[in-house]
Amino acid sequence: MSPTAPTQHPAPRTRPTPPTAATLRKLYFLRFGFAAGWAALLFTTADTLGPLSATLLVLYPAFDVACAIVDIRSTRVNGGPVRGLYANVALSTLTAIGLTVAATSGIPAVLHVWGAWAVTAGLVQLTVGAARRRMGGQWAMIASGAISTLAGASFIAQANSGDAALTSLSGYAFLGGVFFLVTALRLNHTPTDA
Repeated sequence: MSPTAPTQHPAPRTRPTPPTAATLRKLYFLRFGFAAGWAALLFTTADTLGPLSATLLVLYPAFDVACAIVDIRSTRVNGGPVRGLYANVALSTLTAIGLTVAATSGIPAVLHVWGAWAVTAGLVQLTVGAARRRMGGQWAMIASGAISTLAGASFIAQANSGDAALTSLSGYAFLGGVFFLVTALRLNHTPTDA
């Protein structure tokens, strides 16, 4: 009876979450740094839609695609759900393409595309955060997803008004980065939370 007791509580059973949490922690710190830097750069160039601001706009969803791919690889290796992450890759890829086209049409077109992305990606982020809630710190991702959905609707409304501007995208990106930072710090405190 005693020889079987240790095998019912093997180390590999308790180890899948820590590698995922460790990878996500690093990824979320990176995402915070990127979002903060990106927001600062866009804020300084947000008065007009020039080559630099257009490049920044396309770069943001492209970076999101790269992060989602890293997340998918880590999650899949550890047996976690990845469907929402694939949806995120598809949405962000389409957004990068859409922003490339919209940047040639003006700020209202950019806000329409960004707004649609914020709504749909926010719903995906909310779903992924809910699925990962046992990892700890996911309340910030759930809140971020909900806020992103509301912000997306406001971007679309702003695009249809007379005061369309890119500055609101800076605040959106920075706030999203803060939510990634909060989640990273929470994962650091509860890497094996189940």
